[in-house]
Amino acid sequence: MESAPPVFLETPRLRLRECVEADLDRLLALDNDPGVKRFIDGGVPAAPDTFRAEALPRLLGRGFWAAEERSTGQWLGWFELKPLNDTDWRVVELGYRLHRAVWGRGYATEGARALVRKAFAELGTERVTANTMTVNTGSRRVLEKAGLMFVRTYFEDWPEVIEGSEQGDVEYALTRGQWHRTAHE
Repeated sequence: MESAPPVFLETPRLRLRECVEADLDRLLALDNDPGVKRFIDGGVPAAPDTFRAEALPRLLGRGFWAAEERSTGQWLGWFELKPLNDTDWRVVELGYRLHRAVWGRGYATEGARALVRKAFAELGTERVTANTMTVNTGSRRVLEKAGLMFVRTYFEDWPEVIEGSEQGDVEYALTRGQWHRTAHE
């Protein structure tokens, strides 16, 4: 019998655990949902072989966490809290990708807030950063509710032209000092 993957974090409604090989079909299905991927790769579905070779090793690596509903075990998607430099947690990137069926229920905000808290309170993080497209208002709202603040708009040359890409991408961030001040107000 296979043992359950280690739990990284629990909230009142979520359990975040290591992504494992058994998540492959769920991860691929999430990456093949054009709505979920609207602001990533222009909604183009992931080819299974390419996904297995490129995306799966990254998702099974350090900093990616499968998200499950605590009371039911339903697989919701994944969160990322990943060190930008693989050797230390001082600067981390926050991200998430959840099934459309659970959008609007507060899971993204709940998970993002808990990861920010864990980063600063337990992992020695000095700065949490996140990026999204300027036009991705839903993700921007989640980042703001998690305490991150707008830093800048920037423009990159992406291989796929996505509707709204002409408006660029945005960076959000939160430092330990900013978090400490807002967490204790």
